[in-house]
Amino acid sequence: MSNVKPIPVGLEGATPYLSCTDAARALAFYAQAFGAVETVRFADPEGRIGHAEVRIGAATVMLADEFPDMGFRSPHALGGSPVTIHLYVADVDAFVARAVAAGATVTRPVSDQFYGDRSGQLEDPFGHRWSIATHVEDVSPEEMQRRFRAMMAGGAS
Repeated sequence: MSNVKPIPVGLEGATPYLSCTDAARALAFYAQAFGAVETVRFADPEGRIGHAEVRIGAATVMLADEFPDMGFRSPHALGGSPVTIHLYVADVDAFVARAVAAGATVTRPVSDQFYGDRSGQLEDPFGHRWSIATHVEDVSPEEMQRRFRAMMAGGAS
């Protein structure tokens, strides 16, 4: 009998798989901007990446070059992406500053949120959207509701 695990270690949850217009450049960007560590890369003789994996913190992110003939198209080819990848980090302000220095664009500045996170949003040079957060306060569900109602009414949290 085989001891192969049906779900590989480190891939227990949902794993984003990104289509990029230049996956090799994306791998370099994610390493510089997010501290990603490349764990897998399969490229053809011309350098076109058919599959790659990186670790960002404890999360695995898979990516490859576009393959339009297989329906695998990047956000640039589609005119944007409706998907945002959420990532918790130890210091959201430093993380976002490093990502911007590497070429990301801030789409929502970092600020404190009613639910206890300090967060902001980025778009990477490949059209993928990222929500970056640091949890700064444990807030009860009741207090979150109170703060949410106050925010929606235009009051202070």
